[in-house]
Amino acid sequence: MPVGPRIAPPKGRRRPGLLALGIALIAVGALAAVWLVNSASGRRPVMVVVHDVAFGSVISRGDLGTTDVSVDSTVHTIPASEAGSVVGSVAATDLVAGSLLTRGQLTTVAPPGAGQLLVAVAVPATRMPAGGLQPGDQVLVVETPNPDADPPATPPSTIPATVVRLGAADVNGVTVLDVTVATGDGPALAARAATGRIALVVEPRGD
Repeated sequence: MPVGPRIAPPKGRRRPGLLALGIALIAVGALAAVWLVNSASGRRPVMVVVHDVAFGSVISRGDLGTTDVSVDSTVHTIPASEAGSVVGSVAATDLVAGSLLTRGQLTTVAPPGAGQLLVAVAVPATRMPAGGLQPGDQVLVVETPNPDADPPATPPSTIPATVVRLGAADVNGVTVLDVTVATGDGPALAARAATGRIALVVEPRGD
């Protein structure tokens, strides 16, 4: 009985592009693994703020936590091992929960500092900013004319101040602020505040 010719199975077609892609993916995976290992090995525990701390407030141990980070050497974090040197420091600016702590945000002296006086200023609701004030805000305390007087023909005198603390508004809507001013401006501001003829102008933060 005659036997038909055998048909050889087709040979598989090579795809050099897929092979190159596979090699590239393997290389990328290896590089990613090396990067992850290096990143993990470069992480170190540093101080982090866990509660909001207002400007001028003393920092307690409960305000602090630690986190492991890998940051650039230009970022001046505080090692977790130095927590003892941070507790009892004073916030030189508002500290926000979740942010890394740096030495530039700390000071050793609570307001008032050298060359400053602390003055209490009572401000009615009609002369407070609608958005309120926060510790650390820079303001100008402006002398206002008598209610029955004409508007001043010349610019009113002003005293620059920094808000340190805010009391709760009383039943008449009056809020008492503790502000710091230069030593030479303290008596003038106290006398002006006693008359009640003042208003506040808020300056841009950071100025």
